[in-house]
Amino acid sequence: MSEEVTLFKTWSSAFALRVVWALQLKGIRYESVLEDISNKSDLLLRYNPVHKKVPVLLHSGRPISESLVILEYLDETWKQVPLLPRDPFARATARFWAKFGDEKVMPSMRTALMSEGKEQEAALAEASEHLQKLEEELKGKKFFGGDSIGYLDIALGWLANLNRVFEEMCSFKVVDGERFPLLFAWLEEFSDAPVIKDCWPPHDKLVPKFIALRQAHHATSSSST
Repeated sequence: MSEEVTLFKTWSSAFALRVVWALQLKGIRYESVLEDISNKSDLLLRYNPVHKKVPVLLHSGRPISESLVILEYLDETWKQVPLLPRDPFARATARFWAKFGDEKVMPSMRTALMSEGKEQEAALAEASEHLQKLEEELKGKKFFGGDSIGYLDIALGWLANLNRVFEEMCSFKVVDGERFPLLFAWLEEFSDAPVIKDCWPPHDKLVPKFIALRQAHHATSSSST
């Protein structure tokens, strides 16, 4: 398709990165617009007036928001390299686990990264419980989508990045090879795929960003107690 495609994103957004991966996997040419979340552009506010955040995909002048919604839109519009399985049950299952990742896994891991002491221990225990469910979902599969990267792999791809950040900031991996052998192997396989690893945000910038977020979180927590 020759229509113009533009992606509004930030350099570090895990949600926007999903869309970048999908665009790259499907070979869709697009233009990137880098946003500063502390000073959002008028265009971003116009195209996403409800949430006022990235990512926003602009296709032939029509905006689509929310990363998982964008993934499905790309899959339905550009048929090459399908992301979602054809079987209705398998499609529904992939959507379920993607939502589980966003609503359960991600919040518990972020809380663990931002906290310390007993709060961190509780968050890590919760995260491990969620990760075990993903471990079981990988049984007998190379990727969540089967033999190739698909919708759910892209939706959960942020895990690979956050696991590396955890290791550098806290000196341990949340997803390690002993407790989660299948999930760990998937992280390695997914991260090493050329189309994936070529798009990672710079690690040397990402870690300081999370350190700053953690310090801000601690400062806010201290002032409210």
